[in-house]
Amino acid sequence: MAVVTLRRATPGDIGYIMMVERLPGYDYFIGRLDADQHVQQLNDPAINYFIGEDEAGTPIGFTILSGLDNRDGNICIKRIAVAVPERGHGSRMLDAVVDHTFSTTPVHRLWLDVVKDNARAWKVYRKAGFKDEGVLREAAVMPDGQRADLVMMSMLRPEWAART
Repeated sequence: MAVVTLRRATPGDIGYIMMVERLPGYDYFIGRLDADQHVQQLNDPAINYFIGEDEAGTPIGFTILSGLDNRDGNICIKRIAVAVPERGHGSRMLDAVVDHTFSTTPVHRLWLDVVKDNARAWKVYRKAGFKDEGVLREAAVMPDGQRADLVMMSMLRPEWAART
């Protein structure tokens, strides 16, 4: 299995991040920010941006973690997206993000929410060991103006430790 390496994103990566965000269908599930919003978040110490790279150093996607300052040890995978889906990049990148986060921070609970209709992402998260916590009913307004349910999922440190 190909290895995914994470590196901290820099302002020079914003163009790549915005390109991935703007791939067809991605705005429905992950949303998008403009360049100024990305710069603001890159400068926020409670938020980390990472670029996932394959063994050749080619970017394959990005992730955004938020809540790094959460006193209860809850960090959110705010976004994770790959440039080319259906090649296993998402699963490998998620594994790298999970391992990096638990290995380098005092996080106890790594969580995310996923649009209930995003079956592909839901499958990847469950395969990685995330557990369903519940549904936030009609919690998201989608680009078409419709409301969608969000499924809360998480992995606890003992669950991560048991899988490594």
